[in-house]
Amino acid sequence: MSIQQSVFQGVWVPLVTPFSGGAVDGGALRRLVRHYASAGVDGLVVCGSTGEAASLDDAEQLAVLDAVLTEAGRLPVIMGLAGNHQGHVLQRLSAFGTRPLAGILAPPPYYVRAGQEGAAAYFRRLADASRFPLVLYDIPYRTGTTLDTSTLLSLAAHPNVAAIKDCGGSLDKTLALIADGQMNVLAGEDLQTLSVLCLGGAGMIAAAAHLRPDLFVAMYRAVRNQQLDQARRLFHALAPVIRLAFEEPNPGPLKAQLGRQGLLTEELRQPMPTASAALAARLDDAVAGLNRQYPQP
Repeated sequence: MSIQQSVFQGVWVPLVTPFSGGAVDGGALRRLVRHYASAGVDGLVVCGSTGEAASLDDAEQLAVLDAVLTEAGRLPVIMGLAGNHQGHVLQRLSAFGTRPLAGILAPPPYYVRAGQEGAAAYFRRLADASRFPLVLYDIPYRTGTTLDTSTLLSLAAHPNVAAIKDCGGSLDKTLALIADGQMNVLAGEDLQTLSVLCLGGAGMIAAAAHLRPDLFVAMYRAVRNQQLDQARRLFHALAPVIRLAFEEPNPGPLKAQLGRQGLLTEELRQPMPTASAALAARLDDAVAGLNRQYPQP
């Protein structure tokens, strides 16, 4: 593993963006950063899909990033960078360049369906221009682009491509990327975190880790220490919460539960809906059951 790859390991939380009265709630955002840092997570992702980045304008995204960086201290931070206007994306990348980031998380250009050659050229252009390592984001169901294994392996050879958030939905592709070893594989589907770790993946970017980050960290460390029975027990305890967290559009269920924990106000930006009362109640019960089994520190 290269020095560049080494930071992209462990449990990363793709932060929700708290709102209050229609505006970004900076106080709640900083409170979240302190909460996850104290739980022992390995890094934070800002302005990903869980962070409702599509509903934030450029100035708001920079404000969110700066608030997180101010509070994060030495905790590494990845910034999300999604779009389909390459010139605008490169302008935003340049603005991020003045910040102390660990990396940039970038999906293929969405909606335009640029194909393998176009997507690969787009990623290479970003990697060439970025001051920070690139974390590829393979998520076909959001972008309309399925990245082939051969495309990803060719991108992995770029000196500024360090990792991938793997939501590609293909076990064969995941295995090939792990075996290749040129970039770190981070599980992007929460129910696949344990299997990816056991196959040799480097870590996870897990939205459900918002709810009991300490247990996700414990699961990761158990795998690293070859304590697989313990890792399996933790994963099976977490699985009901993970399933409910994604039963309705993300991050509605997460924000409902975080609101109950007093960490933020349960507010999303349209068109994202809040969680239904029925799902929020089921998630309350699941988290309560998890807390009985594994009391919070």
